[in-house]
Amino acid sequence: MSHYILPFLIIILVLSALTSSLRVVGQYQRAVLLRFGKFVKILEPGLNFILPYGIDRTMYADLRVATIDVSGQDIITKDNVPVSINAVVYFQVSDPYMALLNVENFKTATTLLAQTLLRSVLGSHELDDMLSERDKLGKVLKEELDKLTEPWGVGVIAVEIKSVDLPETMKRAMAKQAEAERERRAKIISAEGEFQASQKIFEAATVISKNPSGLMLRMLQTLTEISVEKNSTIIFPFPVEILEFYKSKTASLNPKE
Repeated sequence: MSHYILPFLIIILVLSALTSSLRVVGQYQRAVLLRFGKFVKILEPGLNFILPYGIDRTMYADLRVATIDVSGQDIITKDNVPVSINAVVYFQVSDPYMALLNVENFKTATTLLAQTLLRSVLGSHELDDMLSERDKLGKVLKEELDKLTEPWGVGVIAVEIKSVDLPETMKRAMAKQAEAERERRAKIISAEGEFQASQKIFEAATVISKNPSGLMLRMLQTLTEISVEKNSTIIFPFPVEILEFYKSKTASLNPKE
């Protein structure tokens, strides 16, 4: 009976060793192989064999693009306005060796760094810049964050500012400012229209003043336009210049008088 136990134990040990020595690395992954705690190599995608019983240890890194939701960051802008910023950071592991061996948890470290950098960088800008130049600030944040995460083997792809939440009092103040700006533009446009109209009227008056009969023709034309409406009563201003016109005509006909 003892002759059968020893081979059976050997088979069990061999099977367990084979089971613990197999490592499958996905196409989107890379694995760092440590032997007795020392780096050996990077395991490529596919089936890999390692030494069992704790001699070799593997650490996995996902190479796909990951996101970090940086939300609810309270910031005081350069012009002393309290705002709450929400942003998204897109990053990707570029060097599995550095990401797994140079930092304890690269995703947590990148998240905390993004929060700190978001507050420090945006805090040096005014509110108008945050509202009107989000793309520009996003590029600045991306460059600064990428510099700091490069030693960790992490590459920052983009930083997008999702929203800038303002206090209610500031929203009301901005609404009043926008309304006042629209009223100002409306008044300027109206004044420009009046100015252009006065110029055209002045030019027309200059042309008419060169020939007094032109004023009479204009009056008759206006009467014709009014009569189309079939009004029973027409109130029409009588220009004094017409009297001067008739007076000059009468004087020319009766020179002796």
